[in-house]
Amino acid sequence: MAKRDYYDVLGVERAADGKAMKSAYRKLAMQYHPDRNADDAEAEAKFKEVSEAYEVLKDDQKRAAYDQFGHAAFENGMGGGGGGHPGDFASSFADVFDDLFGEFMGGGGRRRGGHGGGQRGADLRYNMEVSLEEAFAGKQAKIRVPTAVSCESCGGTGSDDPEATATCTTCSGHGKVRAQQGFFSIERTCPACGGAGKVIRDPCKVCSGAGRVQKEKTLNVTIPAGVDDGMRIRITGEGEAGVRGGPAGDLYIVLGVKSHPIFQRDGGTIYCPVPITVPTAALGGAIEVPTIDGKRAKVSIPAGTQTGRQFRLRGKGMNGVRGASRGDMIIETIVETPVELTARQKELLKEFEEAGGGKSQNPESDGFFARVKDLWQDLTD
Repeated sequence: MAKRDYYDVLGVERAADGKAMKSAYRKLAMQYHPDRNADDAEAEAKFKEVSEAYEVLKDDQKRAAYDQFGHAAFENGMGGGGGGHPGDFASSFADVFDDLFGEFMGGGGRRRGGHGGGQRGADLRYNMEVSLEEAFAGKQAKIRVPTAVSCESCGGTGSDDPEATATCTTCSGHGKVRAQQGFFSIERTCPACGGAGKVIRDPCKVCSGAGRVQKEKTLNVTIPAGVDDGMRIRITGEGEAGVRGGPAGDLYIVLGVKSHPIFQRDGGTIYCPVPITVPTAALGGAIEVPTIDGKRAKVSIPAGTQTGRQFRLRGKGMNGVRGASRGDMIIETIVETPVELTARQKELLKEFEEAGGGKSQNPESDGFFARVKDLWQDLTD
């Protein structure tokens, strides 16, 4: 059975902000919560469904991935990092109730990581502009990203002496604290130790116990052929280093494709407006046009070609992402009126017009003025 759209599940518009999203979730969570619907399998399934939807849509990065790729974003590893599969009920339950009710515990927001580990590092975003030619062919790029990296002095532990630790007195070493509010039993990451269950008694002097320091990191990245404006590339583990040995976040490269002086792109199709001379348009001929791969293609122009006529070149458009077939190129003709005519050229044009002998040789203009004449007649009758 196909999954329902997450926005439909929560009953919100796609443009809804975080406040509206939380309000919609809170209402549904209260309605279907297992404590209120004991032994009701249908209610439990709906609670999991709305929790899964909220888990994705409350996170800006996961929401962006879902908006672009739908449910496939989380089925093939394309989605946001650091949270597991959105359908993980336990993860969703912990996230949601930490967000909704965490403030009474002395601070909102979930700290990633659990008992025995530090806090997960933040995901990072890097904006990169590429030319249309680079988007077509792909490229290798070297980027420099300001980030937090693991402290070399303490090996990321945050302590000058890894053995100099003590059990956290706030959570008694469990890494989590629990509280009861009404019929809810809420468990969240311990704010004192960040879920590690231990506190450092001899903090590292370089990183002050965080286990990481600020540094600019240089990375070599691969931009695949066929990427489009707004696409994101996730590089797992290249975000900020975790706190006190916690897992690193991910790096998201957000692509912007620059405008091109000749070509316009629409998905896999390339459009190219091409001016042609009056003689070529009237008599026909052949022209050569550039293609996105740096080559040339010959196009036959039939006699009587008008401005706006399109010619399709199969397989001359953009490369497809992940091996998809290459798109087409559309040539659109623009018949160019000559300027700065010599006296002899003007004379020849007059002779050309007179040689018509009253026979129509301009179907577009004749048809237009015929319609105008009919319109005027209708208005005066």
